[in-house]
Amino acid sequence: MSQKLISRSPDLKKLRDDGYEIEIRHGHLLIHSIPYVNAERKVQRGTLVSDLSLAGDRTVTPHTHVIFFQGEYPCSNEGVPLEQIRHASEKKNIAGDIAIDHSFSNKPSGGYANYYEKMTQYIKIISHPAKALDDNVDPRTFKPIETTSEESVFRYVDTASSRAGIQVVSDKVASQRIAIVGLGGTGSYVLDFVAKTPVREIHLFDGDDFQSHNAFRAPGAASLEDLCQRKMKVAYLADKYSRMHTRITAHPQMITKETVNDLQGFDYVFLCVDKGSCKKAVIDALATSDTVVIDAGMDVQLVDETLLGTCRVTTCTKTKNDHATSRISMSDNMEDAEYSSNIQIVELNALNACHAVIKWKQLSGFYQDLEHEHHLIYSTNCALLDASECDHVNKQI
Repeated sequence: MSQKLISRSPDLKKLRDDGYEIEIRHGHLLIHSIPYVNAERKVQRGTLVSDLSLAGDRTVTPHTHVIFFQGEYPCSNEGVPLEQIRHASEKKNIAGDIAIDHSFSNKPSGGYANYYEKMTQYIKIISHPAKALDDNVDPRTFKPIETTSEESVFRYVDTASSRAGIQVVSDKVASQRIAIVGLGGTGSYVLDFVAKTPVREIHLFDGDDFQSHNAFRAPGAASLEDLCQRKMKVAYLADKYSRMHTRITAHPQMITKETVNDLQGFDYVFLCVDKGSCKKAVIDALATSDTVVIDAGMDVQLVDETLLGTCRVTTCTKTKNDHATSRISMSDNMEDAEYSSNIQIVELNALNACHAVIKWKQLSGFYQDLEHEHHLIYSTNCALLDASECDHVNKQI
């Protein structure tokens, strides 16, 4: 991806062809071996780091003029700090293994048209004092560029995280293996959200076909041709989302008591099914394991020709699962199941999936969690969000 991005982006290609040591890593552009003067009037070399704005496999106009720097604070040839570009000085990790010491701000009236303009402008400012002390120093080293073995689960660079400066937070889920059981309305939205994170693997379990009623409950817009192909849900959705995330595996089967061991070894299991016996099999099998089960359920009732909807997310961990039997219906009895026939509740599917995914991200350290609730209910008729079953062992007082 890195070399492809460079070759298809004229500004990056010009930087490389001019002899700069450029590298693409974790959604950022790095230029190494930039000469500068430190406070002791010694010539050192540092690295400039910029986030990347991309359209697919090509760069677009940089969204910010701010840039990062690895090294001591650059000074004039007299050892005086270059205060005119100072933005902030704080050592921090911004993405993966990329740590920076400072950030600079030098904004031209019209901004920077491309990354060649942006990077070379900062290089001139920083390197000019070094050149005054040693005429032989040059930021253009013409060092051969090695191909990197950095692998990404995405087919294109995640610039959303790097642009927002939350790459380090996003990486907290990168090692996880995720299973989604049930790819109906809620499960398909869970996939939509999870597929936009760098999790190591996503496994889909469902034994049904993708039909017309599913299209009205799932994210995106299925075409008539899609429906006529009569693909299974897991195959249809894996095909759609593999265009973005490369580690999605489809399992054309529903989890039963006989196949529940297929879920062993996952970090998180999203349980998005109506069938109580499936829920019971999964929760019983994983209760003592390190796998966290997040069950998303829904109840919709017809009252005076309006719908009353309740969305529920119940979380079961090794240390907190004693509430499962009282909070989750383990029955297969589906009396008066308006939810099974009503196709106009896609927003509840999406909302339920949101709550489930937020809970997962809280447990993963992505979001702050002060309540540590393991049972969350939202009711449409009174806009009530009720949290209970808190894990008092982990709750912050």
